[in-house]
Amino acid sequence: MLTAALVCAIGLLPWLSRTDPALTVLKARSAERTPTPGTLRAIREQLGLDEGPSHLLGQWLGGLPHGDAGRSWVSDTEVLPAVAQALGASLLLMAGALVVAVLTAGAVCARTLRLGSRRRLGDRGPGGTGSAVLAALPEFLVASVLASVVGVQLAWLPALGWYGPRWMILPALALGLPAGAVLGRMLDDLLPAAFAEPWALAAAARGIPPASIARQALRRCAPGLLPNLGLFVVGLTGGSVAVEQIFDIPGLGRLTLRAALAQDLPVLQTGTLALVVLAALAALLARLGVRRLIGPALRDGALHSLHRPAPPAPRVVPLVYGLLLAAVIALGLPRDPLALDTTARLQAPSAAHPLGTDALGRDVLARIAHGALTTLGTALAVSAAVLLTGVLLGLLPRLSGPLVDTVNAVPPVLAALLVTGIAGSGPWTPALAVAVVAWSPLAVHTSALLRQERATLHLTATRALGAGPWYLLWRELLPAVLPPVVRHALLRLPGIALSLAALGFLGLGAQPPSPEWGLLLAENQPYIERAPWAVLAPAAVLALLGALAVTAAGGARLPRRRRKEPTVTVRPAGPEPVRHPVLTTASTDSP
Repeated sequence: MLTAALVCAIGLLPWLSRTDPALTVLKARSAERTPTPGTLRAIREQLGLDEGPSHLLGQWLGGLPHGDAGRSWVSDTEVLPAVAQALGASLLLMAGALVVAVLTAGAVCARTLRLGSRRRLGDRGPGGTGSAVLAALPEFLVASVLASVVGVQLAWLPALGWYGPRWMILPALALGLPAGAVLGRMLDDLLPAAFAEPWALAAAARGIPPASIARQALRRCAPGLLPNLGLFVVGLTGGSVAVEQIFDIPGLGRLTLRAALAQDLPVLQTGTLALVVLAALAALLARLGVRRLIGPALRDGALHSLHRPAPPAPRVVPLVYGLLLAAVIALGLPRDPLALDTTARLQAPSAAHPLGTDALGRDVLARIAHGALTTLGTALAVSAAVLLTGVLLGLLPRLSGPLVDTVNAVPPVLAALLVTGIAGSGPWTPALAVAVVAWSPLAVHTSALLRQERATLHLTATRALGAGPWYLLWRELLPAVLPPVVRHALLRLPGIALSLAALGFLGLGAQPPSPEWGLLLAENQPYIERAPWAVLAPAAVLALLGALAVTAAGGARLPRRRRKEPTVTVRPAGPEPVRHPVLTTASTDSP
């Protein structure tokens, strides 16, 4: 039903956006042709637009069982072979990016694995902020730097095209490095709890080699990451539009974007259906993997709770990052972000312009500072909304599971087009488009942790003592699930800003002369070789935001509740009753 609703919404896209699909198709076929009434009428008759969207959708659905997805409205070629070829290129790119992501995640959590397997972890927090900076870098910026430096200037690897394995290396790095940094931080958040479990203590006492303990700790934490890994698979396949554009890769994301902009409905519907099927397969494989790893323990309720030992909350490092970010904003706010000076185009950083100027002679520092008010405010609002939505839906896995599989198959670009068509264009349209799809990783994380927490021994004991469902939810389940999900949401905060930036990079977000950070990157990206400061300055501020969010996330935890010790009254023969304390079960956050 959800897939049918999504396909129907795509089929109504031209009518929702209140544009003439014949005019859009004509411009996509040839931008130089004059849209005369006769030409538009001929296109409508050729495509059957006058018969309405229901007839077109029924005709497309009727051909699918016979292997016929129709013909492209723009190129007049068979849709199914083109989508299959683009899907093959995207899957190959996704496989390479996934290898890079796994290697990057291993490098991020290597320190925790080494110290934890040797019982030397102590109160150490997560790893350094290098992974946070890497996770905060936009994929299209990494792709631009790799293409211009490694591909063009150094000529080590090809920068354009898709002709063999060597052409896959740079785009796989651009996609896999940020994704691996996010996965590595999530794994690094779970590993201290795994090393603190009784089996790890017993294994170390028995002299089990540290490498074996580290492998078992990874196996213990993998079920909490597999569902999110499935989301990354689909996101790397259909959401890599900007990277495919930069490296000129004929992938499914690029094909879907072009079809959406040209309103080529047969191609757009077939590509989206392929992504939905891929999302369903990835989710099924993730569930089978979880059942394979900890299925008996989930069935028998024999798991230990993955409560992370509470290290000292970081204070100095996030304070330093926050002060640096605040200083950049404070220095740039008094400057005019719209002042043009054509005689100072693409100037290097100087005393007059500390971060240089852009292609129109505008001060980069001023534009970053004024754009921060919009970018940070929107990203914080969207992050709070998706955290609340993700937790609420994650607590209802039977409802959210199919919804996640469907929503995750929608690329942010297509979501932006659908939201624009339904709600109209406006300053909050990109934020709404990002919020529509950004809640799914948090919901999946919540469901995975909830499933494991419900199978713990202490929850079974608390239920046997007479605790009701609401007590278990508020006192046991939520205190165990919320802290890692909140840390995950803070880790996603730069990603929210990057999604808004990606929409701006593709022309679907803020419009000139707005100083929104994504638009700054998009405007200055063509000048990255002549004036790298115009691109590196907003990218550095985005990386600073990521470092601030991730280091602050390390200390995110629920406040401890002060529990009143329940008492029972025993009435002896004397005049005054004597009160004796009753032993209670330990709190879930106690050591």
